[in-house]
Amino acid sequence: MTNNESQTEKTIISVAAAINQADHILFITGAGISADSGLPTYRGVGGLYEDEFTAEGISIETALSAFMFNRRPDITWKYLWQLGAACHGAHFNRAHEVIALIQQRKPNSVVLTQNIDGLHRAAGTINLIEVHGHAFDLYCTRCRADFSAADVITNYEVKPQLPPPCPQCGGLIRPDVVLFGEQLPDAAVSAMMALAFQPIDLVIAIGTSSSFPYILKPLVDARYRGVPTVEINPADTHVSEIVTYRLKLRAAEAMEKIWRYFVEH
Repeated sequence: MTNNESQTEKTIISVAAAINQADHILFITGAGISADSGLPTYRGVGGLYEDEFTAEGISIETALSAFMFNRRPDITWKYLWQLGAACHGAHFNRAHEVIALIQQRKPNSVVLTQNIDGLHRAAGTINLIEVHGHAFDLYCTRCRADFSAADVITNYEVKPQLPPPCPQCGGLIRPDVVLFGEQLPDAAVSAMMALAFQPIDLVIAIGTSSSFPYILKPLVDARYRGVPTVEINPADTHVSEIVTYRLKLRAAEAMEKIWRYFVEH
């Protein structure tokens, strides 16, 4: 065993022990946790885009913006469709599953996710805050009727007319996700604010660059209060230097190893 492997194992044991001792755990997850489900990690959106510009000659952030949706919903829906189709074909992985298993033993734990792929839901996560929404929850912007992707666009199995019209009023349908330039949903903001008043005694960030202030804040606050923090990410991020424990591993591998020590001790 190399020195790096030995240090990694010691860190895994320490993290498992911290989970065992904690009662109120906050898991913060980003696109990296879904990478092991086959979803590319496009800067927190879930991404498919390696080039700087889309086929329309604009950035993907512009294509997926509120401005573009109001002006050219067909362009925004083109890329929403691609994201939805990629997410629809994915299944939750061991990292999602282990979080749900830990929550069974630690039911006061909360999951704050940036992801819109629905994989935490599928894995059985409880106390879930989907801060950027959910790709498969749709609604009409005119009559406000709610739909699922299965109702309107056959779960992304056959490409429909884009943008899809509301079957009730003919209005414009959209996924219940936060587009660039939009405010976060009130319910998500309230849930995140409530975290400040909960006795969080361990924060674990998995697969996120922690670049959004509302993702970074719980980690910074935890450090200020002396609460242990964990980062699981193969890449260095904004918080790599401030966390208590750092694991440069992919999410599924790290969570499986942590789970083994957790259940054995």
